[in-house]
Amino acid sequence: MAVVGGIAHRLHIFQQHSSSIIKPSSSVISSKFTHSFPLFHNPNNNLLQINNNNNNTSRRNTSSLCSISTPPETTTSGAASGSIVGDLIDYLNESWTHFHATAEAKRQLLDAGFHLLSENDEWNLKPGGRYFFTRNMSCLVAFAIGEKYTVGNGFHVIAAHTDSPCLKLKPKSASSKSNYLMVNVQTYGGGLWHTWFDRDLSVAGRVIVRSGDGSFLHKLVKVKRPLLRVPTLAIHLDRNVNKDGFKPNLETHLNPLLATKHDESSSESKDKSSSKDYHHPLLMQILSDELGCEVDDIASIELNICDTQPSCLGGANDEFIFSGRLDNLASSFCALRALVDSSGSKDLSDEHAIRMVALFDNEEVGSDSIQGAGAPTMFQAMRRIIDCLANSYVREGMFERAIRQSFLVSADMAHGVHPNFMDKHEEHHRPELHKGLVIKHNANQRYATSGITAFLFKEVAKIHNLPTQDFVVRNDMGCGSTIGPILASGIGIRTVDCGIPQLSMHSVREVCGKEDVDLAYKHFKAFYQTFSSVDKKLNVD
Repeated sequence: MAVVGGIAHRLHIFQQHSSSIIKPSSSVISSKFTHSFPLFHNPNNNLLQINNNNNNTSRRNTSSLCSISTPPETTTSGAASGSIVGDLIDYLNESWTHFHATAEAKRQLLDAGFHLLSENDEWNLKPGGRYFFTRNMSCLVAFAIGEKYTVGNGFHVIAAHTDSPCLKLKPKSASSKSNYLMVNVQTYGGGLWHTWFDRDLSVAGRVIVRSGDGSFLHKLVKVKRPLLRVPTLAIHLDRNVNKDGFKPNLETHLNPLLATKHDESSSESKDKSSSKDYHHPLLMQILSDELGCEVDDIASIELNICDTQPSCLGGANDEFIFSGRLDNLASSFCALRALVDSSGSKDLSDEHAIRMVALFDNEEVGSDSIQGAGAPTMFQAMRRIIDCLANSYVREGMFERAIRQSFLVSADMAHGVHPNFMDKHEEHHRPELHKGLVIKHNANQRYATSGITAFLFKEVAKIHNLPTQDFVVRNDMGCGSTIGPILASGIGIRTVDCGIPQLSMHSVREVCGKEDVDLAYKHFKAFYQTFSSVDKKLNVD
């Protein structure tokens, strides 16, 4: 959830380009990455190039670092208990960055039989088909077309975001102070930055690499070992910190240590890249080793600082999930899994609508980017789908009718009541962990929920015996926002804002309830399966 967010966004109708369908091949689907993607080529040329140089260990080999008393719940598959929690933990541990989160979502969709589209080519869609596309490898739109869909019927959408507050390397990150090699960082989003001190940190993200034929690829990189640290100042040198509070200067106090200077000399001879003026040669050598390329081949880097501690279960009864990036990868995963699990041929055989998931980037900084919810990505996708399925028979207002019959669930994490700070919640609206999805309300439209959309969502929940909670912010406090109002006003689609309750939002290490993850998944799946029948019973403009 963004701390603040603008609601006024522009939505334009652009001339549609065509896109080709790329069918998945089992030979190119892997449960691990680094993935390599051609940067300037049609994805037909190279759907997924796999680089496993740094992926020789299993996805869940870090469980020994966590206190987990019931391993079956945190294994790769949660199928034994009917829970998706184990799979969510796998997803979180893979998804150190928004790029990795999107790549892992892409892998799961391909595994499930979805067809990859390119926005640059012509689309050839049909009822019963399942498709998706990515943008910037940080935004993803997936959809399944009902077998009984006719042009003018609605879209049932769940939207979330892939980004989380973090530290990012500056374009010129190399810094040296008092015999230390340090990296310059910039803050992304509204993080609780004091929580990043004294953590075992590393880097992950996207790197542009030159290939032998002169083309460029973008590769994902993740340095799994602790590489960086932002140390706090000893209390002996700041006697009043506990009385006055810890108030770090974000420009001068937040830069992580990489090494001591004498360690750099051994790597300087290996580096002949001009990037050494921008980034420490030692860091560039580490990246090249991870990627299996020469330092000279690294043309550009886009890296986040990441906490290396793995996601895991916690609490006396293993009832909590301790992890970074729960906001908002927990919502993204539940939405994606619900779509996959409700889009089999049997599920779509009697469906008259289109089921969709949209995962956007840059929500934490206002969504104003080509890969954010402020761009017309979803709007254009909806129009292209209708244009494709309409063929030559197009009646007046088909697209507008479809939007009026559509419904959007804006899924973003919610503020659970904190037992040590209960006065921060309005006394009659205190969501609790393990009590179900939270429907968010705000009279000033910071959330897009209305009386009608809340009613419809609760009716679906009631049919499936799923609990819901309500949240409204205190009148004497500011209210965050989501992509809900942006999409509702930009597209004109009915919207409800909801989310899984959590604690420590925007900390480097967040907390949510294990049970709420399964409840969210069930809510989202129920929405796809039941919303049409509920909506037909409501007579309102």
